[in-house]
Amino acid sequence: MLVLASASPRRKELMAGLGLEFQVMAADVPEDQIPGETAQDMVMRLSLDKASALAGRIDAGLVIGADSTVVLDGEVFGKPVDADDARQMLDRLSGTQHQVMTGLSVVNAATGDRQTDFMASGIKLRDLSDSEISASIQLGTLFDKAGAYAVQDQELRPAEWWRGCYSNIVGLPLCRLVDMLQALGYPLPDRKTLRAPAGCIGGPFQVECPFQMEKQP
Repeated sequence: MLVLASASPRRKELMAGLGLEFQVMAADVPEDQIPGETAQDMVMRLSLDKASALAGRIDAGLVIGADSTVVLDGEVFGKPVDADDARQMLDRLSGTQHQVMTGLSVVNAATGDRQTDFMASGIKLRDLSDSEISASIQLGTLFDKAGAYAVQDQELRPAEWWRGCYSNIVGLPLCRLVDMLQALGYPLPDRKTLRAPAGCIGGPFQVECPFQMEKQP
């Protein structure tokens, strides 16, 4: 049994795209940064906390935990607490190059065996106008997103470009997840049958992906 320890619809969609059967169980874990903690250490710790919290509640299965954050010049941008916070985040991030960092953990509930890692991808946001930011805030879809934006947002379309793993920017690095599941003995289908998410396809900054890539039109 696979369990995704997240209520995020984006992570659920990415998991479903792999064609694997899984359950969703949200993990109620505080997502605060510890003073002096690096962004890398924070996302790895929180991903493991989420996976471990649910692994302790079931007898068997692999539990997947993930935590994402946006990092600009060493400053961590989590989920906005309100509209003012979201506006401040988008004002700061607009037009900048920064990183999206995701911690990922998989815990075997029966044995306690675990895998923990992180991935970072570069992204540049285009210059967002005040009216675009206001419209995005009014839609109310950004309050569960680190940095107050989503790369896949078809209304705002915030990204000018990105480098590295697209699914990592969305919130779940699938290539790293597949490696972890294999390391813990999960019977995955042939990798040749796995498909990359649509956003991974094409673009001048795309790196090699272990999944099958569709040809661009």
